[in-house]
Amino acid sequence: MPSRSTRTRASQPVSRRGWSRLSLITCALLLSAGAGLAFWWLKTPNQSATSGTSKPGSEAPAKQLTYEVVNSYPHDPDAYLQGLVWYDNGFYESTGLYGNSTLRRVEFPSGKVVKSIDLASNLFGEGLALVGDRLVQLTWQEHRGFVYDRESFRLLSEFTYGTEGWGLAYDGTNLILSDGSSTLTYLDPYTYQPVRKVQVTMNGRAVAQINELEFIDGEVWANVYQTDLILLIDPETGQVKSFLNLKGILAPSDQSGTQDVLNGIAYDAERKRIFVGGKRWPRLFEIRIK
Repeated sequence: MPSRSTRTRASQPVSRRGWSRLSLITCALLLSAGAGLAFWWLKTPNQSATSGTSKPGSEAPAKQLTYEVVNSYPHDPDAYLQGLVWYDNGFYESTGLYGNSTLRRVEFPSGKVVKSIDLASNLFGEGLALVGDRLVQLTWQEHRGFVYDRESFRLLSEFTYGTEGWGLAYDGTNLILSDGSSTLTYLDPYTYQPVRKVQVTMNGRAVAQINELEFIDGEVWANVYQTDLILLIDPETGQVKSFLNLKGILAPSDQSGTQDVLNGIAYDAERKRIFVGGKRWPRLFEIRIK
């Protein structure tokens, strides 16, 4: 796919990654038809699924879940949200775009940024995960990961990886990295070396554009880039068991024309609260599965 790095920051489109004509058509169909077409697309087997995926028909059809919005909270509308982590009654966030990428601590429920550091202008911030007292942040095409002290934001170390960096989550044992393909790579949380890889499939069809990740009650939740979908993935098999379609969650009154796509999932394990957001969205939403 075309690279963002070939464009200057001033000419970057609202959507952060270029798509092929086929991907754009698929995305347009998916978004325009809403939940019904999304369900059809995900339910239709793909006979040309790449090796390693389940055979069409060998997986139970993914179930569309319904949800309700419990509450919404103010959020920085200039934040190009990439990674979202809940901890100690607030959020840690990674934001993107060259020249605007940050690591920040955000107060809850006010949405006030209480601590922030800037990444170098040649770095595009991506996924974020918390491992003990360490914050681990990815970058997009630079193949560089950064490890910070959670309290002070002091840089502790760096590491490299061989793919693009999109989303990141921690399951209590390993880090889980997405790279924009259908593959999830599990990393050792101390050496940052690959442990295993899993391909994400739905009804035997590989699902690409896997983006922001969160580990919730034994499942990997994942945004699908350029869609309103969140997938609930079996971490062992990579199979999508169910999904959410959040089309329309951002009200027209909150849309200024500068907002971008749905992105960002965080989980408050203590109180069983799920939060979702988007790039340059002025609201962060707490949702509940019905």
